[in-house]
Amino acid sequence: MQSAAQIAPRGQTASVPKKLLWTGRIISTLCVLFLLFDAAIKLMKLPPVVEGTIRLGYPVSSIVGLGIVLLVSTLLYALPRTSVLGAILLTGYLGGATATHVRVGADLFPILFPGILGLLIWGGLYLRDERLRALVPFRQ
Repeated sequence: MQSAAQIAPRGQTASVPKKLLWTGRIISTLCVLFLLFDAAIKLMKLPPVVEGTIRLGYPVSSIVGLGIVLLVSTLLYALPRTSVLGAILLTGYLGGATATHVRVGADLFPILFPGILGLLIWGGLYLRDERLRALVPFRQ
């Protein structure tokens, strides 16, 4: 376990090895881009989004609200100072997506995909944030 002096101040990554830092940044960036795209198409209420929302049993009126929640959560995740809060909010959002797909009897991939995305979100954050690695250490 590292001492408090070795852990970077909030939002900084002073003692993260470069390979871990860049791997985490790449994974996180890919997640953010995907989620921003998803939020944008919800906010634009594109026809495939409307059809999918109705098929999943939600009213059309919920689409913009879901898009706003996803956008805010993603932006919080993208900012280093609020990335843990964003990851927590995205975990809840993705849990709801998983539950929705289970409820409608979807195939395996739509059920598993939100969980996979959640693992990537937390994995990217874990690799780039020394504080999180100190909080949840994996033993060698």
